[in-house]
Amino acid sequence: MLEEAQDVGFNYVVWSEGTMPGWPVIPSDLSFFDTYGAAQEHWQDLTIFDDTPVWEEAPVYYFRSVEVMLEDIKKANGLTKEQDMNYNNLENLKDELSKLGFGKKVAEDMQKQMEKGAGSFELHDRVMGSKGQVDLTLHFRQSGQSENYYLNKYDVRLLNGKPLAEGEKYLVIRPNEKEPGKNDVKSFDQVEQAISFFKVQHGDALLAAGKDAGHKTDLARMEQGNVNYLEKDFARTYKNPGIGQTFFVERGKGFTAEQAVNLIQGRAVFRDDLIKLGGEPYAAWNKLDMDNQKDRYHNFQMLQYHVPTYGFILKDTLDKFQIKEMGDEQKAGKLMRELEKGNRPLVTVLKGDHEQKLFMETSPRYGQLNFFREDGRPEKREQFLKPEHQQEIKLGKEKGQAKEQEQGLTV
Repeated sequence: MLEEAQDVGFNYVVWSEGTMPGWPVIPSDLSFFDTYGAAQEHWQDLTIFDDTPVWEEAPVYYFRSVEVMLEDIKKANGLTKEQDMNYNNLENLKDELSKLGFGKKVAEDMQKQMEKGAGSFELHDRVMGSKGQVDLTLHFRQSGQSENYYLNKYDVRLLNGKPLAEGEKYLVIRPNEKEPGKNDVKSFDQVEQAISFFKVQHGDALLAAGKDAGHKTDLARMEQGNVNYLEKDFARTYKNPGIGQTFFVERGKGFTAEQAVNLIQGRAVFRDDLIKLGGEPYAAWNKLDMDNQKDRYHNFQMLQYHVPTYGFILKDTLDKFQIKEMGDEQKAGKLMRELEKGNRPLVTVLKGDHEQKLFMETSPRYGQLNFFREDGRPEKREQFLKPEHQQEIKLGKEKGQAKEQEQGLTV
């Protein structure tokens, strides 16, 4: 509690020694202040205006700096610098990672880094999306006032090219300047970092992918600072490693990893826990605006389609189509949850008398659903509409054609 108070700028604390002298201090006894003057004034008020009856022993009031109090507590508990990791902070961060949908391995890697006591560190993860490999980088930093760590943001990048195989890394191999005949090998989890490091080399260097230097595939080669070889399938990735986005989070609240992965693949996700600047909650479908330039922070702008004001209601839209899963309440609920996360679930649609398996995703901007074959090719949605809604589209087209003809006559 003292460390968290210090992190947000409260440098002084006033408290009483429990209800009576010698009693243990509990959190509700502590009052925090940002300035010395405010803390001193409160301490004096407690001392002067204490209304304890004269026949009872009055509590003792204390006034100290948070920093000194923390040091005393650590010394009293025999904590060394190596033992000084805040395990409450660790458990809180594990809970945040769980809420954001990151796996057990990320949490284990985080604990190892925290135990080392580094001022800041990055963790990496990767998932296979429907449009290719998505790399994730989580950024942790330590408070300047305490040993607490914070996760404030993470990056996602959709790889433009062939993904790594299981257990592989990107490798940059260079001659060792101090020991002729030997090489230095630097490994990377993400292609963008590997390419950036490779490009700044001035001598001979090799960029490869593999489990180690003895089991690798050459991707790019450099002699005396000039690239003289690019593997054919890797050339596109080398020139453009992919598209990325930074997502900011606060204490485990924000877009989850699953939502972020789907957003960077161009799909929309639904959130009902959004807050306006004035503090009013709202719900909306969210989609990255990839048709326009990024902002000054190199992020795509976020398009939002508010619910219900924009008009796209997922269940109402699903009910217009002949989707077999919508006939089962349990399966319908699961399908809607998957679509809200931005996923592309496989559904069974009726086309005439025949069933067909297709992938489906939402298109809130146009109030529609999109259907895709298993090879990724799109299918016309109109053929899967219920008969009554097919008639609506037909009437709409006829009205549109009549209006065009009318306009043509007036010209």
